[in-house]
Amino acid sequence: MANVASAQKRNRQRITHRARNLFHLTTMRSHVKKVRAAVDEKDTAVAKAELPVAVRLIDKAAQKGVIDRKTASRKISRLTVAVNALA
Repeated sequence: MANVASAQKRNRQRITHRARNLFHLTTMRSHVKKVRAAVDEKDTAVAKAELPVAVRLIDKAAQKGVIDRKTASRKISRLTVAVNALA
Protein backbone atom coordinates (compact mmCIF):
# COMPACT_ATOMS: atom_id res chain seq x y z
CA MET A 1 0.00 0.00 0.00
CA ALA A 2 1.16 3.54 -0.72
CA ASN A 3 2.60 5.48 2.22
CA VAL A 4 2.69 8.96 0.69
CA ALA A 5 -0.49 11.03 0.37
CA SER A 6 0.08 11.76 -3.32
CA ALA A 7 0.59 8.06 -4.02
CA GLN A 8 -2.62 7.22 -2.16
CA LYS A 9 -4.52 9.78 -4.22
CA ARG A 10 -2.99 8.43 -7.43
CA ASN A 11 -4.13 4.93 -6.45
CA ARG A 12 -7.69 6.17 -5.88
CA GLN A 13 -7.62 7.88 -9.28
CA ARG A 14 -6.31 4.71 -10.92
CA ILE A 15 -9.22 2.69 -9.56
CA THR A 16 -11.76 5.29 -10.71
CA HIS A 17 -10.26 5.59 -14.19
CA ARG A 18 -9.98 1.82 -14.55
CA ALA A 19 -13.68 1.40 -13.78
CA ARG A 20 -14.63 4.08 -16.32
CA ASN A 21 -12.35 2.64 -18.98
CA LEU A 22 -13.66 -0.89 -18.46
CA PHE A 23 -17.25 0.32 -18.77
CA HIS A 24 -16.59 1.98 -22.12
CA LEU A 25 -14.44 -0.90 -23.37
CA THR A 26 -16.85 -3.71 -22.51
CA THR A 27 -19.89 -1.84 -23.80
CA MET A 28 -18.12 -1.10 -27.08
CA ARG A 29 -16.92 -4.69 -27.48
CA SER A 30 -20.40 -6.09 -26.84
CA HIS A 31 -21.96 -3.99 -29.58
CA VAL A 32 -19.13 -4.74 -32.01
CA LYS A 33 -19.74 -8.45 -31.37
CA LYS A 34 -23.46 -7.98 -32.10
CA VAL A 35 -22.62 -6.41 -35.46
CA ARG A 36 -20.07 -9.14 -36.25
CA ALA A 37 -22.57 -11.86 -35.32
CA ALA A 38 -25.22 -10.30 -37.55
CA VAL A 39 -22.73 -10.14 -40.43
CA ASP A 40 -21.77 -13.78 -39.91
CA GLU A 41 -25.44 -14.79 -39.95
CA LYS A 42 -26.06 -12.62 -43.03
CA ASP A 43 -28.74 -10.71 -41.10
CA THR A 44 -28.69 -7.36 -42.93
CA ALA A 45 -31.46 -5.71 -40.90
CA VAL A 46 -29.84 -6.33 -37.52
CA ALA A 47 -26.38 -5.43 -38.81
CA LYS A 48 -27.57 -2.11 -40.22
CA ALA A 49 -29.49 -1.36 -37.02
CA GLU A 50 -26.56 -2.15 -34.72
CA LEU A 51 -23.86 -0.46 -36.80
CA PRO A 52 -24.64 3.17 -35.81
CA VAL A 53 -24.77 2.18 -32.14
CA ALA A 54 -21.40 0.43 -32.38
CA VAL A 55 -19.85 3.35 -34.27
CA ARG A 56 -21.10 5.81 -31.65
CA LEU A 57 -19.64 3.72 -28.83
CA ILE A 58 -16.30 3.28 -30.61
CA ASP A 59 -16.10 7.05 -31.11
CA LYS A 60 -16.98 7.63 -27.48
CA ALA A 61 -14.27 5.23 -26.30
CA ALA A 62 -11.71 7.02 -28.48
CA GLN A 63 -12.90 10.39 -27.20
CA LYS A 64 -12.44 9.23 -23.59
CA GLY A 65 -8.96 7.93 -24.38
CA VAL A 66 -9.86 4.29 -23.77
CA ILE A 67 -8.69 3.32 -27.26
CA ASP A 68 -6.49 5.19 -29.73
CA ARG A 69 -8.26 7.32 -32.35
CA LYS A 70 -6.58 5.45 -35.18
CA THR A 71 -7.70 2.13 -33.72
CA ALA A 72 -11.23 3.51 -33.50
CA SER A 73 -11.11 4.65 -37.11
CA ARG A 74 -9.87 1.25 -38.25
CA LYS A 75 -12.58 -0.60 -36.29
CA ILE A 76 -15.32 1.64 -37.70
CA SER A 77 -14.00 1.23 -41.24
CA ARG A 78 -13.83 -2.56 -41.04
CA LEU A 79 -17.30 -2.83 -39.51
CA THR A 80 -18.79 -0.54 -42.14
CA VAL A 81 -17.15 -2.46 -44.98
CA ALA A 82 -18.44 -5.75 -43.56
CA VAL A 83 -22.02 -4.46 -43.23
CA ASN A 84 -21.99 -2.86 -46.69
CA ALA A 85 -20.74 -6.11 -48.20
CA LEU A 86 -23.99 -7.77 -47.10
CA ALA A 87 -26.13 -5.47 -49.21
